[in-house]
Amino acid sequence: MTLDYSKIPSPAFVLDEKLLRQNLQLINRVQNEAGIEIILAFKGFAMWSAFPMVREYLSGATASSLNEARLCFEEMKTRAHVYSPVYFENEFPELMAYTKHIVFNSFNQFNRFYSETQKADHPVSCGIRVNPEYSDVETDLYNPSAAGSRLGVGSDEFPDELPAGIEGIHFHVLCESDSYSLEKVLQNLETKFGKYLLQVKWVNMGGGHLMTRKGYNHDHLIQLLQNFRKKYDVKVILEPGSAIAWDTGVLVSKVMDIVEHKGIKTAILNVSFTAHMPDTLEMPYRPRIIGAKDPNEKSKYLYRLGGVSCLAGDFMEAYDFGHELQIGEQVVFLDMIHYTMVKTTMFNGVNHPAITIWTENDELKVVRKFYYEDFKGRLS
Repeated sequence: MTLDYSKIPSPAFVLDEKLLRQNLQLINRVQNEAGIEIILAFKGFAMWSAFPMVREYLSGATASSLNEARLCFEEMKTRAHVYSPVYFENEFPELMAYTKHIVFNSFNQFNRFYSETQKADHPVSCGIRVNPEYSDVETDLYNPSAAGSRLGVGSDEFPDELPAGIEGIHFHVLCESDSYSLEKVLQNLETKFGKYLLQVKWVNMGGGHLMTRKGYNHDHLIQLLQNFRKKYDVKVILEPGSAIAWDTGVLVSKVMDIVEHKGIKTAILNVSFTAHMPDTLEMPYRPRIIGAKDPNEKSKYLYRLGGVSCLAGDFMEAYDFGHELQIGEQVVFLDMIHYTMVKTTMFNGVNHPAITIWTENDELKVVRKFYYEDFKGRLS
């Protein structure tokens, strides 16, 4: 059974459990056949009410802050793989309580905090982030290898020998990429950092591996990872952000008003692109909508979609709905689970969509609704 939209409140994010399980099963196949570890990246998907299912397939998660590391410990039931551009002295002892792998963005940070990692009451493995100085990501906002990037150490800044205590190398230069992009990155990594790969125990290849997208060549990915792991005798870790929850749910909205100016009709919704779907403006990309398509010269029913905030740019250019939209009509945005809830804001005090799950038993479970206290509690 597909989602019964008549039972879903608006606005609401809806995670489809069946689709999430399908993604996790595919990802589990890759990690088992490649002999690697795949972990959940909270920066893309941190809906902890779904973690019981995630834990059936993935044994770990990556965090980029004290809050994410604590969430990993409490809800993924394990210590985190941690990376952040910088760490804070006042937080570091608590951070170590929730950490099993930590990656430093610079040798300065490693030298400053390494001794503190050794004071933890459990083993903490340290790594350094490198910049392979190659990426085919075209949007600079999402390209960690862009010129002058602050993320990772370039080959020119590396010493001849890795400092004692560094057991791993981490890189992250992909974004919704395929295995052939990873192959090119690995070629650059080996050219610039090959001798260091022989000095470490593990290599974390970061995220951006969109293995749950249709058409992804899983066999090529598996062979690539197997070959790398055997060549350097290292443990290989992947931490995809989008792949886990790719195409697993929707954002249900409703038309609140229709206005027209200079011949442009705008359907104003009860959701916001800037507050609820920020990547549509930042990436930018054009979200898919059930029952709507891009316009052509024959389109008659064109509607720009306006968000509920007062930001002038809170809109998407016109879609062809094939019929005259009505106030109160549902507008359902597809693929709205990854990089949405983790990036939402309460700008303008706009109502945050409810968080819901369409269960494997075809029932709606409302996980969370948001109220004035949630808005007020973020401020002072």
